[in-house]
Amino acid sequence: ESRGFLFGPQLALRLGAGFVPVRKKGKLPGEVATETFKKEYGEDVFQMQSDAIQKGQKVVIVDDIIATGGSAAAAGNLVRKLGGNLLGYVFIMELDFLKGREKLDAPVHTLLTGQEKGLDLPLGQTKESAEEAAKPVTDAGGAASQQQP
Repeated sequence: ESRGFLFGPQLALRLGAGFVPVRKKGKLPGEVATETFKKEYGEDVFQMQSDAIQKGQKVVIVDDIIATGGSAAAAGNLVRKLGGNLLGYVFIMELDFLKGREKLDAPVHTLLTGQEKGLDLPLGQTKESAEEAAKPVTDAGGAASQQQP
């Protein structure tokens, strides 16, 4: 619920847009809108401050990963409850074998797609170049470090 905080505010700043957090129940002050969603083993609740989105305001939901789509759908429902215009969803990674995007009724954009047997490589990267980038190298001090892709 909070990993999107790592890059959501920076993306909003870069776009000249606002950032509105979606939090689990009881973590936000003031009046909140609430949406319950199903998880693998039960239910959870998301909340958003009731005055955070103006009627007709354009909104993009940003998060680190989409798996089953339940939490993303709940966030989208909150945006609509508050009168926002949901333009779509952006995720760093999608576990596409879980078919979470099928629960979402707005465009979905992802950077990486995960398969049951591994990740698809980014555009232009080969298996060999990915393996080479992952090999440890020894620096002048003798400590192992990872090469930066």
